[in-house]
Amino acid sequence: MALKSGIVGLPNVGKSTLFNAITKKSVEAANYPFATIEPNDGVIIYNDERLNFLSSLFNPLRTVYAQVEYFDIAGLVRGASKGEGLGNKFLAHIRECDLIVEVVRAFNDTSIIHVEESVDPIRDIETINLELCLADLESVTRRIEKVAPKARINKDKESIFEMEILNKLKENLEKAIPARYLTWNEEEFNYIKKTLNLLTSMPHIYVANVGAESLSDVDSDELYLKVKDYANKHHEQAIAISCELEKDLAYLPKEERDEFLKDLNLKSSGLDALIKLTYDTLGLKTFFTVGKDECRAWTFKDGMSAEECAGLIHTDLQKGFIKAEIYHYDDMLIYKDEQKVKEAGKLRMEGRDYKMQDGDIVYIRFNV
Repeated sequence: MALKSGIVGLPNVGKSTLFNAITKKSVEAANYPFATIEPNDGVIIYNDERLNFLSSLFNPLRTVYAQVEYFDIAGLVRGASKGEGLGNKFLAHIRECDLIVEVVRAFNDTSIIHVEESVDPIRDIETINLELCLADLESVTRRIEKVAPKARINKDKESIFEMEILNKLKENLEKAIPARYLTWNEEEFNYIKKTLNLLTSMPHIYVANVGAESLSDVDSDELYLKVKDYANKHHEQAIAISCELEKDLAYLPKEERDEFLKDLNLKSSGLDALIKLTYDTLGLKTFFTVGKDECRAWTFKDGMSAEECAGLIHTDLQKGFIKAEIYHYDDMLIYKDEQKVKEAGKLRMEGRDYKMQDGDIVYIRFNV
């Protein structure tokens, strides 16, 4: 299951530095606006410790991790929806993503330019949200012009349904209220997602780029707390990361990285937490297939059936699905041997309608 996350924010807030850390891939991180023009992209692995453990038991020929694709997208400025800065070119790139990781500056450093000439993370968040609302308002207005005559003149049932949604969107976007803050039923939500592809309907994660010195007691950092409170108010997620520190950590060997984190009294990297939060925000889970040839992590949407998950492995497995042999990672953690898991009665047979669970270890029986 392909997953795309766009890293966005005002210029010079740490987007490209974060991207460097995530992908260990060198992109330009310059101290001037619009150093990033085309979106840089990189595919990174989700370093799931469960898969590492399974691989240590099976010693397979290859281990295949789940992947997340991140895009570093050019900085947004006030007026982008009307073409300021890189304008609509920036906005078009965001539409290709499943989730927006919005980086906001939460540190003071006079040597680094801020396009608004002062550090205020909430102002920066609201600047970006406003521009996204204005861009969506333009899209919704164009759609209304197309659909309204069908609803008014032809009394077309589908068009009338659309107009109810479009008018609700227009009224709220004019007030700078994003589509994701509104209440929708399943049919309305599916229409918005499939037909309109609105920027403000995409889930958000706010990354407060704090100074490294704040990480040991981040809940005392005033700027981070402002971002966290804003996210909580809107039922969204915020995380504190020192982008510069993460970039340095990314290039260290694992032993040195672990020792560095220990010296800072940190249990784990901020990037590990960000990737996990990305999965949680999108409602994504992981199941595993194991064996001597390959141990692999598979990403699936929470609520998917065993039959649907079989299709993620190969379409033939879904077409010819018979049964799924399943036990859980926690069972393997206890018994550390597949045969012992079976002897303990932990292996079970599930049908096509079984809802796959996070951490399931699966073998698909099929016949085509």
